[in-house]
Amino acid sequence: MPTVIRKGTTYFAGKGSYFEGNVRIDGDFVVPPHTHFWGRLNVTGTLELGPRSSVALDIACGSAVIGSQCRVKGPIVSQGDVVILDHAVVHTVQAGGRVILRPGITVGDVTSGDEIVVHGKIKSGNLIGKSMKVLGD
Repeated sequence: MPTVIRKGTTYFAGKGSYFEGNVRIDGDFVVPPHTHFWGRLNVTGTLELGPRSSVALDIACGSAVIGSQCRVKGPIVSQGDVVILDHAVVHTVQAGGRVILRPGITVGDVTSGDEIVVHGKIKSGNLIGKSMKVLGD
């Protein structure tokens, strides 16, 4: 069983952990690099998914920062903002807040209740939001 440490309302996973099945965290969840989830990930607060981590199914969260070179094979559904960092691969994103997409990512359709900001070149499906900003090449 992987180690999860609680400090207040924030939970921290052990580095390089593997989680089998579905995971639910009532609070914020900080995930270090190279951590893998073989089921669904449900976080009521903010999810910080460390670089080169993966989620085999979907993510439901309050808000999310998806680290560089992460792989999320299912949809991300967030009540708030979502930031996807460089070279991550994500199935789809549905966010109630702002979505920031960094260079080199691959993502399916993105739906935002606020603006979508694209930094640099990305590969994506449809981008649907209240407004769109494209920065860089």
